[in-house]
Amino acid sequence: MDTKKIAGSVDHTQLAQTATWSDIQQLCDEAVEYGTASVCIPPFFVKQAKEYVGEKMAVCTVIGFPNGYNTTAVKRYETEEALANGADEIDMVINLGWVKEGRFDLVEQEIRVLKKVCGEKILKVIIETCLLTDEEKIQMCHVVSDSGADYIKTSTGFSKAGATFADIALFAAHVADHVKMKAAGGISTLEDAEKFLELGASRLGTSRIVKLIRQQEN
Repeated sequence: MDTKKIAGSVDHTQLAQTATWSDIQQLCDEAVEYGTASVCIPPFFVKQAKEYVGEKMAVCTVIGFPNGYNTTAVKRYETEEALANGADEIDMVINLGWVKEGRFDLVEQEIRVLKKVCGEKILKVIIETCLLTDEEKIQMCHVVSDSGADYIKTSTGFSKAGATFADIALFAAHVADHVKMKAAGGISTLEDAEKFLELGASRLGTSRIVKLIRQQEN
């Protein structure tokens, strides 16, 4: 098992409502030490975290989180503010009500709006797979592929379930070649992390993997 490769795929995450700056600072320190892909943190901490890590670590934050039903204008402002504060990557939550209504055109339009704001910065699209049918997941693979977004992401980790191997396999079968995949929510073992990467995920959203790597080293 290549723990360095696993760590390098991790968006080291702390999104608890009760998170303090001390928690975020520790997260950043761990991320730099283990060479993770980024830290994923609440928008409130982005400016402070970016000033703290500088260019040593990418800072990711969440938009429309965790329910996704903010208006597009609100999500646009959230994204603009996050980028102005130093965010390097954006993870947005889609409007799941539009998916249930079959309004995939509106979902795609909203993603395009945020990708235009992001420009060259990475945009990941959280579709909350546990709330969707397989047909809806497949349709969202097409929407994300056509929208210009960089990643499709399984889950917020705040709903009834997180990433599954089946969902990443389904993504791999239906997204365009230029779209990367992020598995997030409930990834609790190094074996599971390795399996998600084998299935084609490029990123893992998790708060646990760095701790598990540290335990293995000790």
